[in-house]
Amino acid sequence: MDELRRLLDRLWRDYAALNPQVAAIHALLSAEGETIVNDHIALRTFGDPRVDIAALGRPFVRAGYRAAGEYRFPDKRLVARHFAHDDPALPLVFVSELVLEDCSAALREQVDRLLAQVPDATLAAPDLAAAGRPWQVSSAEVEALRRESEYAAWLAAFGWRANHFTVLTNALTRHRELASLVTFLEGHGFVFNKGGGAIKGSAAQGLEQASTLASVVPVAFSDGERAVPGCYYEFARRHPGADGRLFRGFIEGSADRIFESTDRRA
Repeated sequence: MDELRRLLDRLWRDYAALNPQVAAIHALLSAEGETIVNDHIALRTFGDPRVDIAALGRPFVRAGYRAAGEYRFPDKRLVARHFAHDDPALPLVFVSELVLEDCSAALREQVDRLLAQVPDATLAAPDLAAAGRPWQVSSAEVEALRRESEYAAWLAAFGWRANHFTVLTNALTRHRELASLVTFLEGHGFVFNKGGGAIKGSAAQGLEQASTLASVVPVAFSDGERAVPGCYYEFARRHPGADGRLFRGFIEGSADRIFESTDRRA
């Protein structure tokens, strides 16, 4: 469990340092007297057996997590799985991967070039999910990937780290309703992903989600620094099912649009 705590802490610290929205949103919610609880963490990877969902999920499984749901996003050539722990205080972990065999030969070759730069020790490390970007890549190469897959471009630019954390609005008091929180944060200048509506999902489905658009941050590439969309913050409200228990999975249609929070917007 200590290994898990260290990994979660490392993922959080890296994410909070990369996403300038985090400190500002926490300050606003703290001023409202709110306590922030994390619902889930999202990780991204390539569908290569050395670094696929199973590889990133391994340290969580060792710590008692179990695979609890599988999802497909054919238009984006992605699959995903979420992992859950019996301890309700631990966040869900949502891991997605790019299905390389569904991509062009050029994209697969570029991914091979990136992964060839990763040391064996990094691939075998228990904290692969927090390894960051262990390869050199140019902004031109990332742009070439983006023309086929925004997801691949983000991974090439940022590597393995938390793509987002998620505030569970059920644990809030003044902004327990997701619509209230979105209105509050928009009033303070935060811009939300409106694809499919600011709030995706419904109480009937068991889950409502909203996310900011990723902050544009400077990234060092082999051909110089460029500003690209980095990480975003998500917010989720979970609802009980017929059995009275909160829904603990994800909705494919909603998640499909949430992925777009890191798309380049110009």
